[in-house]
Amino acid sequence: MTPHHIGSGELTFEIIEELLAGERKLVLTEEVAARIQHCRDYLDNKMATQKEPIYGITTGFGSLCNKTISEAELTTLQENLVKSHACSIGTEVAPEVVRLMLLLKAHALSLGYSGVQVETVQRIVDFYNAGVLPVVYDRGSLGASGDLAPLANLFLPLIGEGEVRYKGEKREAAEVLKELGMKTITLKCKEGLALLNGTQFMSSHGVLALLHVCSITPLTLPPPVEAKAGTVIIAIINAARTSAKILFFIQSFLHKIGAGKPRAMFSF
Repeated sequence: MTPHHIGSGELTFEIIEELLAGERKLVLTEEVAARIQHCRDYLDNKMATQKEPIYGITTGFGSLCNKTISEAELTTLQENLVKSHACSIGTEVAPEVVRLMLLLKAHALSLGYSGVQVETVQRIVDFYNAGVLPVVYDRGSLGASGDLAPLANLFLPLIGEGEVRYKGEKREAAEVLKELGMKTITLKCKEGLALLNGTQFMSSHGVLALLHVCSITPLTLPPPVEAKAGTVIIAIINAARTSAKILFFIQSFLHKIGAGKPRAMFSF
């Protein structure tokens, strides 16, 4: 089966649906790896030549922005950022959502604008391909400010912390990594920020909701559509003559996923 070259083009709904439904692997091509490395090299050069502090890289975060971080503490700062934010709670997120989170994050980082190491992106790809799914819980997102806690839990296993589901069993990440011969990643400056900043948790729920809708209706629903945690809000539907059919499919979908009644008023 032909692998998907992550970051080599747009990640469309069609590609995502095909990836989630099958056993296609992800591959980081030499071209994409070079793009990621180019950005990392730029950051390393900036670190070596700039004397002024760089927020979140050579300084602390938030109220600690005036605290200077020594070169010896750069890795510790990024790892502590991930550890301190890995506090998502609630219900464990479904495996298909976690798998999609890995896919979306690998794609985002592969675009080469985040300053991460190539090996960091490769390890995310390795997790996806091997079915190593970090344990993430569904409470902790800050919405537009980012899915900080869910993403922190998602990437704890990169540094050998946290738990994963592997072959259906919940296990310690360090144990599974050792079994698969995967070394832990030593995060460099900025990498903790790059891993935690993003909306892959929300985006995964939205993408899956849209894919589920399309699987039960022959109609194409135009954007904008908001979808999160099983709740679907249709903002605009330009199909007056087929409104009854659309409403039927929406109600069937909501019933199917156990979301109850839609929160918005539907007017056709």
